[in-house]
Amino acid sequence: MTQQQSKNTVYFLVSGRVQGVFFRRATKQQADMHGLGGWVRNLPDGRVEGMAAGEPRRLDDFINWLQRGPDLARVLKVEVEQVEAEGEFFGFDIR
Repeated sequence: MTQQQSKNTVYFLVSGRVQGVFFRRATKQQADMHGLGGWVRNLPDGRVEGMAAGEPRRLDDFINWLQRGPDLARVLKVEVEQVEAEGEFFGFDIR
């Protein structure tokens, strides 16, 4: 019997000063570093949203990073919800 790595998918919403501070690019770099698939994009109201899929431990590390963000960001709130995967992600995209 082979042991498979389980994958989780989360939806995240980040509030604060998170647009115009390289947040999406830094988020993609973190996701790539952790081997996650998914996407990130700016919302018209100033928040950033995205989805990430991968091994639970790697997702936890990624979510911990989201709570800090890159140096120029000021993260006030991160909302994370576990969701059903919306298909297979091939890499992590900035939308």
